[in-house]
Amino acid sequence: MQEVLAQITWYHNIILMDKIVDIEERKWYIKEIVQNGWSSNMLKMQIDGKVYERQALAEKITNFDLTLPSVQSDLATQTMKDPYLFDFISIKGKAKELQIENAMIDRIKDVLIELGKGFAFVGSEYKLEVGGKEYFIDLLFYHLKLKCYIVVELKAREFEPTDAGQLNFYLSAVDDLVKDKDDNPTIGLLLCKGKDNFTAEYALKDINKPIGVSEYKLLEDMPEYLQSQLPRAEDIKLHIKDIEKIDNNKDE
Repeated sequence: MQEVLAQITWYHNIILMDKIVDIEERKWYIKEIVQNGWSSNMLKMQIDGKVYERQALAEKITNFDLTLPSVQSDLATQTMKDPYLFDFISIKGKAKELQIENAMIDRIKDVLIELGKGFAFVGSEYKLEVGGKEYFIDLLFYHLKLKCYIVVELKAREFEPTDAGQLNFYLSAVDDLVKDKDDNPTIGLLLCKGKDNFTAEYALKDINKPIGVSEYKLLEDMPEYLQSQLPRAEDIKLHIKDIEKIDNNKDE
């Protein structure tokens, strides 16, 4: 533990001591700082966004342990959050899936921050042709650590069992038509406005492709008292600059 502590700055330590009481939670954040190169500003944002609760402690609904090799399954599970907070997206009235998708594309850097380190954006409404018909994936990503494509399907409603079958079809098509022979199996992520965990687990039970199901929240879904605590636009810009600086340093 001492060796790991030596890799973070005094500013990181001050933030952790000031904001985090639980020792295990502190250890988790220290590990993430070292692995992801978080600056002190980035650390504050992650703590304020309760990423520990949403990523480390969340009850994640997946079939990864049955459909992926153990090493990839563990890493894929660790990358998931529940819920995902897209609190930088504000849509008045009842949101439609395409509206949410377009808003995510407009703020793709913020989306990548929330999805986590390793995600690279490939495209939206990604076209697949199967049996002479065209199908369109909501969002397609590639994960640099998992070395696989990740298909993200958005549902502006509660999870339904048929969603798993649709996503399973898309994953088969991407594996056959898009995936390179050196890529790992494609993973699916269903993002819904809500879900019943038992129903989601049952729906994934006999699916042979790796799928995770999580909820997402837009700004309108956040309680008013939490909206007032969200980071300011200036803080988000600093956060984005931190990520760009890390990526540039790695490229040099």
